[in-house]
Amino acid sequence: MIRNSEKKSNFKFYKLIKNFFDLLFSILFLIAFLPLFLIISLLIKLSSRGPIFFLQKRIGKNNIPFKCIKFRTMYPESKDILENILMKNSLLKKEFEETHKIKNDPRITPIGKFLRKTSLDELPQFINVLKGEMSFIGPRPIVKDEKKKYGKNLKKVLLIKPGISG
Repeated sequence: MIRNSEKKSNFKFYKLIKNFFDLLFSILFLIAFLPLFLIISLLIKLSSRGPIFFLQKRIGKNNIPFKCIKFRTMYPESKDILENILMKNSLLKKEFEETHKIKNDPRITPIGKFLRKTSLDELPQFINVLKGEMSFIGPRPIVKDEKKKYGKNLKKVLLIKPGISG
């Protein structure tokens, strides 16, 4: 029979190993894929004005917010474009209110469409892993507005670091 002290010790060891591998793999990944990062960064800069990265406030372990890093896939004036679209088109407004997404979204840059389709826009999250804010494996990092959707399961979700794998 396993005692509580053994369980705690095993759990601490597991967390230590998991954190070590998260750190090791994120360093190796970032080094190995540095050329890809540079190419994507250059394509973003050449295809539209604005920053290379998009930082979005997400909710992490223990309900602590952090800035999730992604490659920018939308035009810098995307908020204005969205307001304009929603004001002019009630069908798109309804779609956006229900899903928070728009099919064929005009806010997305040409390179952004490719990055989203291939999930390459999420590569910078390895920096979040390196910073200890995320893990490779864990629940999807959520935004504050999504908390309601999790209901009573939210506490369980927030007990561990969000993961790149979702």
